[in-house]
Amino acid sequence: MSTEPRRILIVNGHPDAGARHLLHQLIDAYAGGAQAAGHQVRRVDVGALDFPMLRSAADWERGALPEGLKTAQDDIAWCQHLVLCFPLWLGDMPAVLKGFLEQVARPGFAFHRDEQNPFGKKALGGRSARIVVTMGMPALLYRWYFRAHSVKSLERNILGFVGIAPVHETLVGLVDRLGEKGVAQWCAKLRKLGAQAA
Repeated sequence: MSTEPRRILIVNGHPDAGARHLLHQLIDAYAGGAQAAGHQVRRVDVGALDFPMLRSAADWERGALPEGLKTAQDDIAWCQHLVLCFPLWLGDMPAVLKGFLEQVARPGFAFHRDEQNPFGKKALGGRSARIVVTMGMPALLYRWYFRAHSVKSLERNILGFVGIAPVHETLVGLVDRLGEKGVAQWCAKLRKLGAQAA
């Protein structure tokens, strides 16, 4: 694990910007651990952003990035380590987070077209990532029975496609049954990961 200070961007993908949830506590713990260890931390709260959903391939390829997402895209370019955090909704990331990723991961920023390569050239290489997911079901059930399909899709089809690797994951299950002790234990784990920029 690198001991050099790193530039970390934490993307809070919880759609509910008006209330505190477990995810917010975990993000605060990660950020606190990172800052205490000397890392630089920026945050993007997707639920607080106002942007339209993409509705056509033409808009994605040639349309302008919404003004409200320019800073978020700049933060992605700035970071060395990306932390994507979200609650599992209907087995996947919330729609607003997917919409955010569709908007910011555009051609010319996240990858470049290449006539010789149908996958294009990855433009966000040299960055690592961690995915933090909270869920009501047991994390082991999600990982082994459901094969963590949405997280694997995010790793392969979005992060991997643009060159972000390695990608690690933290799955927090049974969130309604954690209690104060369980929450404190998870916050301690996230604080340690933040200190390691991992």
